[in-house]
Amino acid sequence: MEKTVVELFAGVGGFRVGFNSVKLDTNGKTIEEPNFKFVWANQWEPSTKTQDAFECYQKRFGISKSHSNEDISLVNKSLIPNHTVLVGGFPCQDYSVARSLSKEKGIEGKKGVLWWQINEILDVKRPPFILLENVDRLLKSPSKQRGRDFGVMLRCLDDLGYAVEWRVINASEYGFAQKRKRIFIFGYHKSTKYYRSLKKDKLDNIITKSGLFSNSFDISEELENKRSTKIDKNTFADLIEVSNNFKFLFKNSGVLFNGDILTAKTLPNTKPFISLGEILEQNVDDKYFIDDESKFIYLKGYKRIPRVNNEGHEYFYSEGAMSYPDKLDAPARTMLTSESSVNRSTHVVQDPLTMRNRLITPVEAERINSFPDNWTNTGMTERKRYFMMGNALVTGIPGIISKYLANIIENE
Repeated sequence: MEKTVVELFAGVGGFRVGFNSVKLDTNGKTIEEPNFKFVWANQWEPSTKTQDAFECYQKRFGISKSHSNEDISLVNKSLIPNHTVLVGGFPCQDYSVARSLSKEKGIEGKKGVLWWQINEILDVKRPPFILLENVDRLLKSPSKQRGRDFGVMLRCLDDLGYAVEWRVINASEYGFAQKRKRIFIFGYHKSTKYYRSLKKDKLDNIITKSGLFSNSFDISEELENKRSTKIDKNTFADLIEVSNNFKFLFKNSGVLFNGDILTAKTLPNTKPFISLGEILEQNVDDKYFIDDESKFIYLKGYKRIPRVNNEGHEYFYSEGAMSYPDKLDAPARTMLTSESSVNRSTHVVQDPLTMRNRLITPVEAERINSFPDNWTNTGMTERKRYFMMGNALVTGIPGIISKYLANIIENE
């Protein structure tokens, strides 16, 4: 079986960078190992006229008809090339569904929710394997019906014939420079040898020993707070019932097999992290240094602010103090799209050469996500470069996953 990949919501190519150990040479030329063949990629940003992420993708991987800059909802899914693995990082949205006005039309999801585009592609193309990434709050959303959104996803995948493994991975616990926690979701179709090889396995064994994540990220074999439930058609007649009634406390690891769900808390056997101090540049431009630190000192300090809620009741909003400047002997905190702005979440470091406080540079932001230096230096503004890294994943995580995934595909 060929190791072909379709990359959705590709951004600046994080999955591809990780899968193919991508580097830039001294002339800015992309050096890509032929581990996986990326046959199609889609990146479209609806809220802006400039398509900086797509232009970066084209700059780094070449101008190609297989690089799509179109609203994925308008793409004819049957024209997407056949592929072995579908990958993508998609937004956490409200996945609730309802019956359409005309019941003959079936089930409707909310317009604009990108999960339904993924679901449609899976329905049309049925790739053997899926690897998706999302924020870890997906497991607990929405707040009024915990676990419903992830339950809707799992039922969709179960209906399409996929088994699923998931794991919340903190990149800093496996040797990287950022405390970025993300859920990775791996699906495999019942037509695969991999599915059949796990069919008779115990679900807890898939989590701890035989699954993709257990073979990629070392964990303690002790499972904590195990919980199980069912989401099959005998339990919930259709997606409407799941959307209306499913509620479940998902843990950081789990598996879905033939409608049976097992979830548990797993503990990582951690590897030494890369510290923020290790990735800092030398001789940084003066523009990154902070002249007036008063706003940062206030934003990152302890606060207890009186506020009034919608019912007119007074309460205090509290925020704990943060390290200022950021500790250089620890990994970076989770980077957000607001990085470099005057914001509580922005990293401020003490420059080792001048001992003055400054912002991190765009290159340092790229290093925090394990991208090659100057990956986003493709003509976009510096502000956009930070934004891209706030939206990106730590490329080393799919890099680790891809090694065992390649073995799985080769065994097909």
